[in-house]
Amino acid sequence: MTRDLIVERLPDDHSWWRIADPTWSDPLDPRFAQRRGGRWNPPDSFPTLYLNEDRVTARLNLRTFIDGWPYEPEELREDNGPILVECTLPGRQLVCDMHTREGVRAAGMPASCPLESDGAVIGHDRRQVIGKRVKTEGLRGVRARSAQSGAARGRELAWFPASVRSVARRVATLPFPVWFRG
Repeated sequence: MTRDLIVERLPDDHSWWRIADPTWSDPLDPRFAQRRGGRWNPPDSFPTLYLNEDRVTARLNLRTFIDGWPYEPEELREDNGPILVECTLPGRQLVCDMHTREGVRAAGMPASCPLESDGAVIGHDRRQVIGKRVKTEGLRGVRARSAQSGAARGRELAWFPASVRSVARRVATLPFPVWFRG
C-alpha cells in the first residue's frame, strides 16, 4: 500500500547552512551529490544540495563531514577547518516532511527515524527510495530529522533544485573558528 507523503512549504528567506571544504570552487553546487549520491539521492541520479537548518545542527554534522580524518574538530587548525556557507533558497519550495511523527509515518519509516529501533542509523538505500519518490512527485526535497542531534531535534534538508536556474544564493561564508568555536 502506497501512502501519501506529507508535504510542507519551507519558510521563504530562511538561512540554511552548508559545511564545505574551503578549496571547493562552488560549495552550493548540487551536482557533486548528483554524481556521488547521498542520504536521499542515489549516485548518478539528480542534483541534490545537503543543508543544515541551523548552525547547531551544522556543528553536530561536522563529525560526519570529517569522518575518516585522523583528528577531531577541536584539533583542526583555524586556517584549515571547513567553512560554513549561509544561503537562502528560492521561495515557495514544497518538500516532503520527514521530521514530524506524521511525516515519518506517512513515508513508511519507523517512528525512531532517522534511527532503527536498535539505534543504528537507517541506511542510505532505504532513504534513497523515498528521495526518488519525492523527486518523481515533483517536490523540491526532503526536510528530515538529523541523526547527529540528540533525540533527533536538529533538521536537515536535501534540496532538489527545480532546474539549473534554480540555485541557492550565498549570503555569507563563515570561517571555521567563527562558526565552530564561536
